[in-house]
Amino acid sequence: MNKTPATKDSLKTRDSMRWWIKLFLQPLLLLIFLVTTFVVLGVLQQIGLLTDTNTPLVGDLDNQTEDSTSYICPMMCTPPSLKPGRCPVCAMELVAAASGNNQADGRSIVIDSVARRVAGIETVTVEKIMAHHAIESIGELEYDQGGRKTLAAYVDGRIEQLYADYTGVKVSEKDTLAVLYSPKLYSAQVELLLALRAREKSQDGTLARVAEINENLQRSVRQRLIELGMTKNQIDAVERTGRADSRLPLLAPTNGTVVKKAVVEGQYVSEGDTIYELADLSNVWLMLQLFPEDAALVRYGVKVRTELQSLPGQYFDGRVAFIDPLVDPRTRTVGVRVVIQNPDGILRIGDYATATIEVPLGSADAMYDPELVGQWISPRHPHIMSDGPGNCSICAMPLVPAITFGFTDDPSLNKGVLVVPRDVVLSAGNKSVVYVESEPGHFEIRNVVLGPVVEDGIVIADGLQAGEEVARKGNFLIDSQMQLVGNPSLIDPTIATSVTDVSRTTVKPINLGDLPPIGPMSVPPSDGSAPDDLGSPTQTMRLAEPSFSSGEENGPSIPPVGEMKLADPPAMSVPGVAP
Repeated sequence: MNKTPATKDSLKTRDSMRWWIKLFLQPLLLLIFLVTTFVVLGVLQQIGLLTDTNTPLVGDLDNQTEDSTSYICPMMCTPPSLKPGRCPVCAMELVAAASGNNQADGRSIVIDSVARRVAGIETVTVEKIMAHHAIESIGELEYDQGGRKTLAAYVDGRIEQLYADYTGVKVSEKDTLAVLYSPKLYSAQVELLLALRAREKSQDGTLARVAEINENLQRSVRQRLIELGMTKNQIDAVERTGRADSRLPLLAPTNGTVVKKAVVEGQYVSEGDTIYELADLSNVWLMLQLFPEDAALVRYGVKVRTELQSLPGQYFDGRVAFIDPLVDPRTRTVGVRVVIQNPDGILRIGDYATATIEVPLGSADAMYDPELVGQWISPRHPHIMSDGPGNCSICAMPLVPAITFGFTDDPSLNKGVLVVPRDVVLSAGNKSVVYVESEPGHFEIRNVVLGPVVEDGIVIADGLQAGEEVARKGNFLIDSQMQLVGNPSLIDPTIATSVTDVSRTTVKPINLGDLPPIGPMSVPPSDGSAPDDLGSPTQTMRLAEPSFSSGEENGPSIPPVGEMKLADPPAMSVPGVAP
């Protein structure tokens, strides 16, 4: 039978629709199936019918052995557990502790050789060596106060001539610096000549009493001239020549440099006015400020090496001359004075210098210095030394043996100190610990008392013995593992959880469905009395109860944005005011 054109078009349309249905229907059905499957699995997991096979269930753990691996929260929120899971506080995944904890004693852990190689743990031996503690400080050069001199006017007068007419002039003792004109001085010289002549005439007389009076008068006038600034030689010259002079030469009292010129030619000066200030620059002072703990290691006569800021690469040696007995309350430092010889005058006052004090460690009673072996030193100027007894060339005080100031001639008295590399010690606040390998793979925490820093190492004052092995690399990993297993560590050295306590600890997995729903928050009445009904709408605020879906029953869920709302505010009653 022949098909009409309308029938053919109908069949063609039907085939086209069938093709489109096959194209979209099958993927759609598959998508619906997958969505339905995920929804069902989610519902089963929420209601507790479906759980993770790696999540432990709460049960009786009394049959567990001590060889079971413990699991610790990385944030240390809960005690260790013998089953994996999540922390019930922070929901972080529990991590396994190190193997071999059953061999620990609460203050150590055991790390096998494989884990040790992976962690890169290395150890060093504690050694006792002869060491020096280098104390470094920056100071400023100042004048030696013992070498400062002032030339002042002893009598009223006028500066008639200046020979040292600018600062910086180097002078020697008894050099003429200026000439002073003084009529008062001239009158005193005339009185001396009259007393001298009267004494000479009285020697031929018969009255011994008169001769004695004239002699006393001469001595009195001589003493008066000395007080007016004349030297003994100048007075002798007046008596020898028999002529008074109104011009008095002013002589330098010591060797040094003119550091201040206070007058000009023709200026009138009064008694006591300063004319020159001189300074002996053959010795200079370096003023240092040390911390009290460093100053406690320094003593009188210790050698100091300095390098000037203006002369880099050149070093000058000095010795400690004074240690301040007081601590500066403002800077909390101790002043230390170092005397440095400056025979060439290249050290300039006011220049900065870096000082290094090498203090030998190992003996608190005696200090060995090869330059002071068998030497006698000045008690006020440590740079003045001698091979035997004598007097100081500066202060004339008797020299004393160097052993008087705590030095020794026997280097064997310094027994050395225990030194370890700096990276061995873990410090936090005032706590310092190291990890000692008492047996192969067995690392024990040890509290130590630190001493001074020595180059790349640090002195151990207490806590270790010579020959012990301590962890140098990987000690942070050891400390973190000690913390994970509940043993004492750097952060908290007081924690000590035994293995028995670990075996009795259970960790329950966190579940959002176990959280309690958000409940009402009560507000007390305005009159301060106890509420009769905590659920009264006038005394409570309640958050809206959100949910994931209409069929969820076991826990709260997050509502869509904009749907969270507060209940009506509570009614607040005020006495005497109508609502």
